[in-house]
Amino acid sequence: MTSLTQNEQVYPRFIYVLDPMCSWCWAFSDTVHELQRSYPFPWTLLMGGLAPDSNEPMPIEMQQKLQSIWQHIEQQTGTPFNYDFWSNNTPKRSTYASCRAVISAEELSPGSGLEMTRLIQNAYYLNAKNPSELDTLIELAQQQGLDISAFKTLMSSPETQRQLEKQINASHRLGAQGFPSLFIETKEGIIKVLSYGYTDAIKIKSRIDSVLTEAK
Repeated sequence: MTSLTQNEQVYPRFIYVLDPMCSWCWAFSDTVHELQRSYPFPWTLLMGGLAPDSNEPMPIEMQQKLQSIWQHIEQQTGTPFNYDFWSNNTPKRSTYASCRAVISAEELSPGSGLEMTRLIQNAYYLNAKNPSELDTLIELAQQQGLDISAFKTLMSSPETQRQLEKQINASHRLGAQGFPSLFIETKEGIIKVLSYGYTDAIKIKSRIDSVLTEAK
């Protein structure tokens, strides 16, 4: 694969395709933490846009399906989930708002997208709050210390929605097969797949080291 953009970038860099409300991305967050600790490379985030905007309550069948997925992930990875979410909220099958929140945070404070992602994940999966609701996302922006007036403006901006659509298209061009998907781009502009879907840190670090050795 060749470089996504012609802009000046620092290389190597990670390209992370995700959705902040994707449960497998929540499980993958420990891997992301370990990679941040082990490699001083910048991260480019691409929002995958799991579910479009909707104010409709999530059908009971979908709620049951997602709870089953949570249980499976919990059993497979040990990732914790707070099932109070399902009784404390009116769930909606909509993740675009949380994607726009990450894009808006990155716009207001470059490099802060991963922090907003973590705040959304913690709110959703640990604290049983609903990131489909604007009030929740504003509360998280306050926690992050962002300019709330500017954040609200960006959240409703057509340009932010265009950025989301652009990122979704870029993730498709990369061949991302679901979330999470992780890539590394070398200074030569070559993009290598590190993971399609959830993978533990040990396996990904081995793949990174192979790419870096090849690039020498």
